[in-house]
Amino acid sequence: QVQLVESGGGLVQAGGSLRLSCAASGRTFSSYVMGWFRQAPGKEREFVAAIGWYGGNTDYLDSVKGRVTISRENAKNTVYLQMNSLKPEDTAVYYCAAAGLWGRSQNVYRYWGQGTQVTVSS
Repeated sequence: QVQLVESGGGLVQAGGSLRLSCAASGRTFSSYVMGWFRQAPGKEREFVAAIGWYGGNTDYLDSVKGRVTISRENAKNTVYLQMNSLKPEDTAVYYCAAAGLWGRSQNVYRYWGQGTQVTVSS
């Protein structure tokens, strides 16, 4: 069992930055692929980024490439999402998730956090 708690969301102006954090419980954090997803109002939840077990592999949604960086600190059981040059269309609830396998599909991710709201004003 893994419990995930996100933090770092908030209101920011377009062009600004936010860093989301996701703290995981348990002693097996490094055994999970970690991902970030988001759900905008009226839209389905979508993949944003993923990072492999030891950070060697990363994957990003095309629309966030170059603006978003996912990273992890296994010693702190924490995964981060650094978001720069934010746009109003980045407004969403952001969720972190843990998976035993590599992938973008939500079906791969077994554990989910409660989400943190990111609002980007124009």
